[in-house]
Amino acid sequence: MGNSSIQIVAAVIFAIALLHTFSVKLFEHLAHRFPRHAGLLHLLGEVEVVFGFWAIVLVVVMALMTGGGPALAYAESRHYAEPLFVFVVMVVAASRPILQFVRLLVTALTRLLPVPAPLASAWLCLCVVPLCGSLITEPAAMTIAAMMLAPQVFRPEVPERLKYFALGVLFVNVSIGGTLTSYAAPPVLMVSQTWSWDSAYMASTFGWKAALAAAINATAVTALLRTHLRRVPATPVDAVRSPVPWSVIVVHVLVLAGVVLLAHHPVAFLGLFLLFLGFAQAYERHQSPLIIREALLVAFFLAGLVVLGGMQHWWLQPIVSSLSPQALFFGALGLTAITDNAALTYLGSLIIGISDTAKYMLMAGALAGGGLTVIANAPNPAGVALLKGGFEDESIGAVELLLGALFPTTVAVAAFLLL
Repeated sequence: MGNSSIQIVAAVIFAIALLHTFSVKLFEHLAHRFPRHAGLLHLLGEVEVVFGFWAIVLVVVMALMTGGGPALAYAESRHYAEPLFVFVVMVVAASRPILQFVRLLVTALTRLLPVPAPLASAWLCLCVVPLCGSLITEPAAMTIAAMMLAPQVFRPEVPERLKYFALGVLFVNVSIGGTLTSYAAPPVLMVSQTWSWDSAYMASTFGWKAALAAAINATAVTALLRTHLRRVPATPVDAVRSPVPWSVIVVHVLVLAGVVLLAHHPVAFLGLFLLFLGFAQAYERHQSPLIIREALLVAFFLAGLVVLGGMQHWWLQPIVSSLSPQALFFGALGLTAITDNAALTYLGSLIIGISDTAKYMLMAGALAGGGLTVIANAPNPAGVALLKGGFEDESIGAVELLLGALFPTTVAVAAFLLL
């Protein structure tokens, strides 16, 4: 069979995977109704499993259509640096020494804000930490913010609608928060060299607008959560343990910095990660359990998206290249909900002679729409993996996330279009 047949089959499987992401809550309900098959249904109800599972299906179907050799060749031709990086940076950023270091910084900053400490802490985690993604990369910012917010906001007693609103704000703010530099946000990284966009350009063109939008979003959701935030104990659960020595914190911070600097060199950052695992084992008394399982699931999800997304260029690129700048903004905003925003900007970088206005509109739409779905932005699956335990059925609904992200997305749209 020809390439066109495989592309059509891949598009169909991609569409099924998208429907699956919107149906994870259904699988969780079915798991309770049919306990005999609860294990399989719970597995299919894990949103992080979805794209990895359907990527395997795609490779198997390709093997049946074209033979095992071409199918494996395609799978091995994909670039998996980003899934590997997200796996490593999640584990390191969620380690107890890093979280204690960030908590100390947040505590110090809360004293400078004229509001109660729980409100200040939540606001900082929803606004400032996502903006710090411009330095430590978006996946690291998502991991740290999610771990800090989980015991404060994403608790069973907080109303579901408010948790989805907070989740939408977190996802949108992380998506736009990496725009103060040219290396931290995946969609920016895809075009920065091709379009000669350096960090100074990003900060002056996108960054300040993103910072304003992030502040508005965080303020709105913190105001709605204020009565619930005051019920949170002032002392985090793990703060009662003996504090981590500064020497251990420094080593962890240096490892995190090294992983970020080596983000495009998997062999190097994986080697550094192995050293980190050895160090963590040697000083186990200063560690909490590492989130290996959650990070592996997220990497599996992103790797599946890489495999499935690589077969969608044939219909995505004509759409992107045919739109006017204004239509390109809203087209990117909508398409980001059903495909990774970095894939969209990469397709834009392939367009010969694209105007500066079109470049801006494509990037702005891809960034603004990065919180609409789990697959819209690479760090989102990390947030889902770390926060889903605070939601009903320990599952995050795709429709509810979409609704929760509408307001912060609108604020981001207004900032990029009107300012």
